[in-house]
Amino acid sequence: MTPDTTTDAGAATGASRPRLLTLVRGLAWDVGLPLVTYYALHLLGASDWVALLAATLVAGVRIVWVAVRSRSANLFATLMLVVFGLGLAMAFLSGDARFLLLKDSITTGAVGITFLVTAALGRPLTLAAMTVWQPAEAAELTTRFRTVPEFRHGHLLASTVWGAGLLTEAVVRIPLIYLLPIDVMVGLSTALMIAAFAGLIAWTGWYTRWAERQARPRAA
Repeated sequence: MTPDTTTDAGAATGASRPRLLTLVRGLAWDVGLPLVTYYALHLLGASDWVALLAATLVAGVRIVWVAVRSRSANLFATLMLVVFGLGLAMAFLSGDARFLLLKDSITTGAVGITFLVTAALGRPLTLAAMTVWQPAEAAELTTRFRTVPEFRHGHLLASTVWGAGLLTEAVVRIPLIYLLPIDVMVGLSTALMIAAFAGLIAWTGWYTRWAERQARPRAA
């Protein structure tokens, strides 16, 4: 295996060193901002339904703002905007605050299913994400995916793991929504989402390092 191929194997998840800080910062904004909105309104005396609806709107505004700022549309942003839009529409059709909490499961579940479907179709969402995060290397990443088996396998595996993890998190949340008090479930729902993303990010980092170690002995 040549040094270039070794690099490809080590970059199996999309880049030799994933931008974990960027992912964590984005998660803090996307998850933390709606959560603060909910509790602030709740403390001011707003009903659970109003507070949850406001948090949903804030999350939607955040998604639109990011899309406008970047002046480009990508699969992640488009998917999240559609999912939150549907969740908001359903909120107006139901006065049940618990029903609004299902928005979190709908969001992560839809994203998880998209990861799995794109992997099954041979066009993993992880590759689409990396071409957006690294536009200058988009053509090279696409070529590596088409020509380097290790690189292609890494993306297909990563997309499958992310899909399974997010779908599991979405399914676990659903019964808890109807078993626990609303104010407790709002915090727990966020904790579940953070735990799922943190675990998947940690796995991605571990897998990248493992792929690099596996490639080194064969480099010579």
